[in-house]
Amino acid sequence: MKADSSGTGWFISALGAAQICSWGTIFYGFPLIAEAMRADLGWSKSELYGAATIGVLLAGLAAYPVGAAIDRGHGRLIMTGASVAAGLLLAAWSQVESIAAFYLVLAGLGCMQAATLYEPAFAVVARRVGALKARRGITALTLWGGFASTVFIPIIQFVIEMRGWRDALLVMAAVNILVCGGLYFRAIDPARDAPRHVAQPGEPVPAAGRAAVAAAMRKPAYWGLMVAWASYALAFSSLTYHFFPLFLERGLDTRGAVTVLAVIGPAQVAGRIAIGALAAEAPVRKLGSFIVVVFPLAILGFAFAPPQTLLLAAIAAFYGAANGMITIVRGVAVPEMVSREAYGAVNGSLVAPMNMVTALAPFGAALLWQASGGYGAVLAVIFAGSLTLCAGFWFAAYWARK
Repeated sequence: MKADSSGTGWFISALGAAQICSWGTIFYGFPLIAEAMRADLGWSKSELYGAATIGVLLAGLAAYPVGAAIDRGHGRLIMTGASVAAGLLLAAWSQVESIAAFYLVLAGLGCMQAATLYEPAFAVVARRVGALKARRGITALTLWGGFASTVFIPIIQFVIEMRGWRDALLVMAAVNILVCGGLYFRAIDPARDAPRHVAQPGEPVPAAGRAAVAAAMRKPAYWGLMVAWASYALAFSSLTYHFFPLFLERGLDTRGAVTVLAVIGPAQVAGRIAIGALAAEAPVRKLGSFIVVVFPLAILGFAFAPPQTLLLAAIAAFYGAANGMITIVRGVAVPEMVSREAYGAVNGSLVAPMNMVTALAPFGAALLWQASGGYGAVLAVIFAGSLTLCAGFWFAAYWARK
């Protein structure tokens, strides 16, 4: 996004750089640290990932109050404070010796995810430029965030190998406190937010907080989006945690599976660039209606394509591009399809069940794999979820045009 007289270019760039660091340390760093902890402390994978599940569940519960607070103009306090708190929690994680302490730290970090990742950043952008003008900024923000894993996974793994997982966590803590906290504090200036609409005598007062969410819930499009995003979370979260063993079970060797997985991140960024270049002004209900079709097609490909690395990599690129695009659709669906008021609160209420499904789906997929003896049943459930994603979004798109 180009700089302009209002400083929007700097604002988006600073938020974007901070998002790379927030996603890279708080989200993508966990599997690397967990694996190193498992080797060092002897804790089981279920013990380690159980803590992450609790953290994401709490992130879902925190999504609405965080969004509502940002609607009230507290974005700087929320995102800066959460980054500093996340840094302190990461530092505390570096000192844990017991499962109980580990679970307590991960519970706190889950709450910080709700206040530092995409949704609060989207709400901050909507408050700065207005909900209906936020699309360009949200698109740019997702382009920045798309590089988080590319930047931080190698860095974190390098520090783990050189200095151990405890020192890696201290580095991650410093990044959150100094870089993320500093950038969010500098970029988010409530005094530069778009002027709030002041109701004239006799004009209804714009709804806010719970009143805005209650008004949104009276619209069918709201419920269609809730079903769509929860279904998306089922598919995305299950696949993200099980892609590697899935591809091994399908017949790829380790190198082939890694090659296929390496395609997804760049494809997400490419998909977001494509939206900005080719469909920047397309109505989100039409754009999303086409994008959601990709998910069931990709899952059929993962299930039935021959175990050839290049073919599965092409399907993964198809899937990754759709993932990148759907992030933008999620960011702008509320103002364009449901409500222009109280973006943070309304979007937070939609994200809450999505986060809860995100937390539970990988564990459920593991149980189903164990019970059925393979990933066939898991893919069948994920495919059903992808069809529900399509149905939910198309339902919301139909009612949004009325």
